Amino acid sequence: MKRLSLFCLLVSTTLTLMAAKKTVIDRIDPTDWYVGMKNPTVQLMVYGQGIRDVASVTTDYPGVRIDSLVRLDSPNYLLIYLNLKDAQPGTMTLTFGKTKVQYQLKAREKKGEERMGFTNADVLYMLMPDRFAQGANHPTQVKGMRTYVEDRTKPSLRHGGDLNGIREHLDYFKELGVTALWFTPVLENDSPDSKNGFSTYHGYATTDYYKVDPRFGSNADYKRLCDEAHAKGLKVVMDMIFNHSGFEHPWTKDMPSKDWLNTPDWLTEKQSGRDPQTGFTANSDGSEPAKSAYLQTSYKLTPVVDPYGSQIDLKETVEGWFVPSMPDLNQHNPHLMRYLIQNSIWWIETVGIDGIRMDTYPYAYADAMAQWMKELDDEYPNFNTVGETWVTEPAYTAAWQKDSKIAKKNSYLKTVMDFSFFDKLNQAKHEETDAWWQGLNRLYGSFVYDYLYPNPSSVMAFIENHDTDRFLGKGKDTLALKQALTLLLTVNRIPQLYYGTEILMNGTKEVTDGHVRQDFPGGFPGDEHNAFTKEGRTKAEQAMFAWTSRLLHWRQGNDVIIKGTQTQFIPFKGVYVIARQYQGRTALVVLNGTSKPATLEVERYAEVIGDAAKVKDVLTGRYFDLSKNLELKPRQSLILDF
Repeated sequence: MKRLSLFCLLVSTTLTLMAAKKTVIDRIDPTDWYVGMKNPTVQLMVYGQGIRDVASVTTDYPGVRIDSLVRLDSPNYLLIYLNLKDAQPGTMTLTFGKTKVQYQLKAREKKGEERMGFTNADVLYMLMPDRFAQGANHPTQVKGMRTYVEDRTKPSLRHGGDLNGIREHLDYFKELGVTALWFTPVLENDSPDSKNGFSTYHGYATTDYYKVDPRFGSNADYKRLCDEAHAKGLKVVMDMIFNHSGFEHPWTKDMPSKDWLNTPDWLTEKQSGRDPQTGFTANSDGSEPAKSAYLQTSYKLTPVVDPYGSQIDLKETVEGWFVPSMPDLNQHNPHLMRYLIQNSIWWIETVGIDGIRMDTYPYAYADAMAQWMKELDDEYPNFNTVGETWVTEPAYTAAWQKDSKIAKKNSYLKTVMDFSFFDKLNQAKHEETDAWWQGLNRLYGSFVYDYLYPNPSSVMAFIENHDTDRFLGKGKDTLALKQALTLLLTVNRIPQLYYGTEILMNGTKEVTDGHVRQDFPGGFPGDEHNAFTKEGRTKAEQAMFAWTSRLLHWRQGNDVIIKGTQTQFIPFKGVYVIARQYQGRTALVVLNGTSKPATLEVERYAEVIGDAAKVKDVLTGRYFDLSKNLELKPRQSLILDF
């Protein structure tokens, strides 16, 4: 009898311990949520060993209903779908068996329609937080993170820039004249530095979707930065990635469900020939393991829209991994997609971002991304998102814009990136503008296809970014740069600048991407050269800064550029002319696309010049007489305001 009692006691204890293990909750995503959303449903992803098998989940919070529990393949995840239609702000208690957890329901700061996104009235300034500036009290090493170093002598390692560094230089952006800041991703990238000197300083390998990387700061630091930027009239655009996560995200080793990732089979291969810490090939010569089931994306985006496209090509594009260290997310899993949609909403509500830039847009499933955009548009009708659509043909880009007539289905994506403008401009800078196709004819030929866009004024143009060579390459051709910026800041587009261009930062990707992502001079302790101040800039840097700033401030609030019509003329005798006009005002852009003197034959442009005579050049403050022909210097740029 004693033995039986002892046996029963042991069984009872074991079951109690098992029950306790099943109700250990490590975290819940989102960390909190907001009441009063148009979509009253919220998904809670609960993490914890054995949590899937908890017997029940209940709450008695007024106005909250548990619609469903979803038990996934992994025992360590449980999804709870709540309906908050009638809920008020407060602390809700969720009961998991015998375990109680407090969960915060918050009031929204403003209605969704009150959140205003970026528009063509803005100029976005793109920067990399790790490379821009380091603020006060930057940690020398963050405890608990995987192995990393900050070494500014190594272009592919972390350099130590952070959010406070950006915040401390908000007045610089105001002086320059930009109106919105786009940072490369700021969320946690807890990946170790590689053996060959690479790191995820760029931010595109997320390991926690609800946490700012501690090396950049905290969520509170991000909120403070957004608040202070807003107080100075600056918007903030958040860079997000739905296509992939980081290799060290918990989802990689413990997938919530078997279809959480695309083509994940190689992760469980024995002797796959890959480094288990990074996913990259272990072959010393860099070759791919012959027998691995790993699927690499082709990086070719045309199969997504190709009416004759093959299934294998489409599969490689959208299901292949960007790189082995970035697991490809399966947006066709409805629970994953709900998680990602909620995450974007949470950051809008929590820190007050004014826009989103979505990385690698066509690599993700188009129908799932359209679902995200539609839901975001319904909740925030005046918000804006720009998608990276890296194909240099206008027809491709136009098919991705919301309400496109040439797309099979509506993407609901308001803004796309004009890679055609980027491509044509970077070819033209090396050429003479002839009577047919070369030089600035390429830009004319690109704008011709604006009829394909439902909304050309909501297309983002740029001359360079963090993934391209800098416009100046290895040189300092200020005449070419001024022509590029003159076009960028006057045409019917949303313009985006890349940090440091205003002080002639140059570089190419020839050796490594880090050479186009160099540190901003003066942003780090010990910098002898400080380009944040007029006194610290060289003569050439100050000249370029002043020129750029003058143009940017002229553009601010200028309805001729924001609302005006656009008339372009085929380049004639090497001269390219574009007129922006609004309510009797004109901005006449004149570019000499040759390395020789040229003549603006004013009679040819009578339809936009009218009877104007004395006009002022925005770029120099000089006056010109349009009653007669103008003689132009080699590569000269003019913006004649009248």
